[in-house]
Amino acid sequence: MTRTVARRPADAIAVRPVKAPPPVAGRGRRRLHDQARAYAFLLGGLLCFALFSWYPAIRAVVIAFQKYTPGSSPEWVGTANFTRVLHDPEFGAAWRNTLTFTLLALLIGFAIPFVLALVLNELRHAKAFFRVVVYLPVMIPPVVTALLWKWFYDPGAGLANEALRFAHLPTSNWTNGADTALISLVAVATWANMGGTVLIYLAALQSIPGELYEAAELDGANLWQRVRHVTIPQTRFVILMLMLLQIIATMQVFTEPFVITGGGPEDATVTVLYLIYKYAFLYNDFGGACALSVMLLVLLGLFSALYLRLTRSGEEEA
Repeated sequence: MTRTVARRPADAIAVRPVKAPPPVAGRGRRRLHDQARAYAFLLGGLLCFALFSWYPAIRAVVIAFQKYTPGSSPEWVGTANFTRVLHDPEFGAAWRNTLTFTLLALLIGFAIPFVLALVLNELRHAKAFFRVVVYLPVMIPPVVTALLWKWFYDPGAGLANEALRFAHLPTSNWTNGADTALISLVAVATWANMGGTVLIYLAALQSIPGELYEAAELDGANLWQRVRHVTIPQTRFVILMLMLLQIIATMQVFTEPFVITGGGPEDATVTVLYLIYKYAFLYNDFGGACALSVMLLVLLGLFSALYLRLTRSGEEEA
């Protein structure tokens, strides 16, 4: 048996009344309430940032012109802290080591992550596994990484010299030699920090349209030509920004010389940040430490401004 359903006539269908929009005054109050709540959340973050970032920075600038010891009243001494620091025999060595470390880190630690990203981008199998392997050192605490490499570099029973003995090659003093200590620390910093850089490069490479590589292959471009004319121009902005961040980071190297070498041998690995630590916690001279910090801050600020100005001019010309 078929059941028929009677249809209601069109004029009998109930029409729902359309709600009138809220008055303008009500919408204005709601918008003001939402903005006030958003600014309240923002205010909490700004207060934390001001308390733990802005205030210490401003306080350090003030202490740089004072004779300050914790527990005593500060005494204004003008530029005496800067004069004393500039005449410190370790001052020149610290800046020389820091600039050398930065240059070596750019030559070694800037190219290797880019090459690894290119290799990972070309893999067809086990991509996730190799990404985890490359990123794994970043997840290890920096002090633990430094201690592992300190054992690795041990001139007696260290794994590095054991591998050289097994291959019947001459051993090295590594961090115990004045000629090899700094380059050994560069290797540690490169291994420990390249994982994040590799993943950023990999993300940039995967955003390049495949049509560009196909067109280059049709034109007969080999691997190096595809990298030079397609990959590097398409990732130029990422490369420049990572270069700036790496320079700023390597100029503030501290963990590796502090844990592995202690600034030695013969001040071969004393960096600016390590010298700041010595002034503050070994010499109890917070004025000198802050004066060094201000010098480093001004140098990095000037370099960053100049770097951004040059890159911006290059983009406008292009």
